[in-house]
Amino acid sequence: MTTASALPVHTHVRTRFAPSPTGYLHLGGARTALYSWAYARHFGGTFVLRIEDTDLERSTPEAVQAIIEGMKWLGLDHDEGPFYQMQRMDRYREVVAQMLEQGTAYLCYSSPEEVEAMRERMRAAGEKPRYDGTWRPEAGKTLPAVPADRKPVVRFKNPLDGDVTWDDVVKGTITISNRELDDLVIARPDGTPTYNFCVAVDDWDMQITHVIRGDDHVNNTPRQINILRAIGAPLPLYGHLPMILGADGEKLSKRHGAVSVMDYPAQGFLPEAMLNYLARLGWSHGDDEVFSTAQFCEWFNLNHLSKSAAQFNNEKLAWLNNHYIKQADNSRLAELARPQMLDAGAVFEGAPDLALVLGMMKERANTVNELAAASLLFFREPQPEAALVEQHITVTIKPVLAQFAERIATVEWSKEAVAAMIKEVLAANTIKMPLLAMPLRLILTGQLQTPAIDQVVVLFGRETVLSRLAKWL
Repeated sequence: MTTASALPVHTHVRTRFAPSPTGYLHLGGARTALYSWAYARHFGGTFVLRIEDTDLERSTPEAVQAIIEGMKWLGLDHDEGPFYQMQRMDRYREVVAQMLEQGTAYLCYSSPEEVEAMRERMRAAGEKPRYDGTWRPEAGKTLPAVPADRKPVVRFKNPLDGDVTWDDVVKGTITISNRELDDLVIARPDGTPTYNFCVAVDDWDMQITHVIRGDDHVNNTPRQINILRAIGAPLPLYGHLPMILGADGEKLSKRHGAVSVMDYPAQGFLPEAMLNYLARLGWSHGDDEVFSTAQFCEWFNLNHLSKSAAQFNNEKLAWLNNHYIKQADNSRLAELARPQMLDAGAVFEGAPDLALVLGMMKERANTVNELAAASLLFFREPQPEAALVEQHITVTIKPVLAQFAERIATVEWSKEAVAAMIKEVLAANTIKMPLLAMPLRLILTGQLQTPAIDQVVVLFGRETVLSRLAKWL
């Protein structure tokens, strides 16, 4: 029995994130990267980025760039890499040659058609389909004649008996019988290596101590452990994370909304909100829901990873994003909001300071996009609806507006002074706030829903307020 057990406590932690560049960085991959990164940061270890690009038909440079951009947006900086498997072909061939020489791998001349026929016979017999070992060298066995016109694959000589057992840091002890495992092809007829072999060699060469990845890799782990044992390499600790589900309990997919990490900045989410949310999708620290990235790295360990699948909740993410928007520096929010506000026709020349406006408006915004849209009223010429004008800018209120205009021309320009002046105008005319505030809102912004009118007035500035009032008096 092959058992992966705990590493010595003094081991320098080395984790890795090893995506295949066949598409965007999805949320599950981002969570895996986050946990691997945080574990290395917690222990002052090393976080390695490795691009597993041996699938030439599906791997693209655009996907590589999307992965790197996603990690950069999240702030998951790597200490080593990115390493590309396609640039390590000589190393893989070297290890294949060593394994052939040591007898832990062998040349197999069975054609794909012959292998499929073997598997069909096994299915028909009610057995698990696998390679039948025709070309596997054994003591006293005579191998078939080598076909003259056929290039061989290289197969790993998997143990025939016993089990592979490892102590998974998420799932607990897992045991898989070697009889369930095939003699895996580790090199194709053209010499290119296969996935599980490359992963094992890479984890060995890069001295990876902890492999944290999705539980879709559980079936790969016993194969990789056997290869690592065969080449005399130490075993890392493995932890397989349950998948992320949509709110309906099904595997997260595009029909649930955005699944690419880089869809989220475009929708107005902040990276710290996404990191905080992903951290809680499968890990917990007591009842803490909101925490900084630094706190997460300080707290994170592998003892509190959940064995159950996590459900992605867009409302919870939006709630967290609102929290971080309220905490964010207003100048930073202005940099994020300005481009889309320009696209929506905002005019910033002669308008209130954007950062101040966003600071006033951000309390209720769940995304930067919502914040930008809500703040446009300060950067457009007001165009109130005729029905609202008729209802609120009446003949009886215009004299009050004229008094307001006269007072606003000389009042000290502060929120407190403007608020006090408004109260004086209301008292002098024996009216309540809405009778004055509603027409002022329409005149200044074209909208009835705005923050407190004294804040709005001060933000627009004396000249703009007087200019817009003059059009109605």
